[in-house]
Amino acid sequence: MTYIVISILVGCLSVMTVQGRRGNWPTGMPVARPRLMAVGGTYEGSGGRPSDAYVIQERLVAAAHGAGGAEPGHAAAALALGAVVATRPQHMGTREEDLDECAQAAHRAVRTAALRNPAMPNLATTLDVVVLDRGEYPRLRFAHIGNGAIWHCPKGGTPQPLTTSHSFDDGALLRGIGLPSALNPEIGSVPLRPGDRIVIVTDGVIRALGAARVTELVSNAVSPVACLDRLYDEMAAAEPADDATVIIADYVTA
Repeated sequence: MTYIVISILVGCLSVMTVQGRRGNWPTGMPVARPRLMAVGGTYEGSGGRPSDAYVIQERLVAAAHGAGGAEPGHAAAALALGAVVATRPQHMGTREEDLDECAQAAHRAVRTAALRNPAMPNLATTLDVVVLDRGEYPRLRFAHIGNGAIWHCPKGGTPQPLTTSHSFDDGALLRGIGLPSALNPEIGSVPLRPGDRIVIVTDGVIRALGAARVTELVSNAVSPVACLDRLYDEMAAAEPADDATVIIADYVTA
């Protein structure tokens, strides 16, 4: 009896149309919804507990790499990303300058935590934030602080770096969320077409594979999941000491 009922329900669902505010949506017709179809992961290096964190939402992706060791580093990264999510930059405005305020909110959160916790006075983290602006002319806005990287990979084109590293030869951060100096993030925007890809990596990925190899892998015309798998395979072979985070997001409209 249970099997018969389930079979009937499945059959009904297969022929139902979607009831929207303007009437029925024809069965089988895709619903256009511009978004970032993204996957991400943190490859844990041999140095201990990861100090990376990342966020993936429909129109927001972000990654952070905490500095100063695993425990304070992970705390700083989590605090920064929590502030980013709370700010809701995908809804707060469409100016490039609006992402500056998002970064400043993350900076305030980390600085406040450091001042209130004598055990962790040197909380600091990198931060890379990407926001999709939908509309007649869709574009990507970004904010960058630290030694991570953001690439724009046009469909069928050559990957283009959108950011520069805020450190010298893998040294100390020159700019970072939580550092005592005033925050000066890189902000910008780039137009998007369907099929374009956005990639965010923390510096552990670049150290393990090199920028040239990373761009070669992410520009391959395979799905984000397959692309992430290949990056993981090569990082496993490289056995990085530092943890490494990758987010791969394709801009889709259906």
